[in-house]
Amino acid sequence: MTDPVTEDREQGQTFMPKFDAAGLLTAVAVDSADGSVLMLAHMDAEALAKTQETGFAHFHSRSRGRLWMKGESSGHVLQVQAILVDCDQDAIVLQCVPAGPACHTLAPSCFYRRLEGGKLIRI
Repeated sequence: MTDPVTEDREQGQTFMPKFDAAGLLTAVAVDSADGSVLMLAHMDAEALAKTQETGFAHFHSRSRGRLWMKGESSGHVLQVQAILVDCDQDAIVLQCVPAGPACHTLAPSCFYRRLEGGKLIRI
């Protein structure tokens, strides 16, 4: 038998994000127009709240150890249209309208290479 908290988290309507030991959720940003994967990042409670409050994707930078808004210096923001939550609430998908390239390399997506025969091939 499933405990009531797990039942509510997996089947209910209560938003109960399940952060990992470091206090993070995995967040995948996709283009709301075509579903293509734009980037993968992590969110802490502050980033999640700021994203919901502003409608723009915010993340927790593990390398900088702080909150950052995607595009805060480049202007290539991600306007969030919807937030999808996975079954056990430890990962989310942000359906976004990108204002420019999502990747810091200026590629449209951070996933611009395919692994083929041990080598990375630009898509």
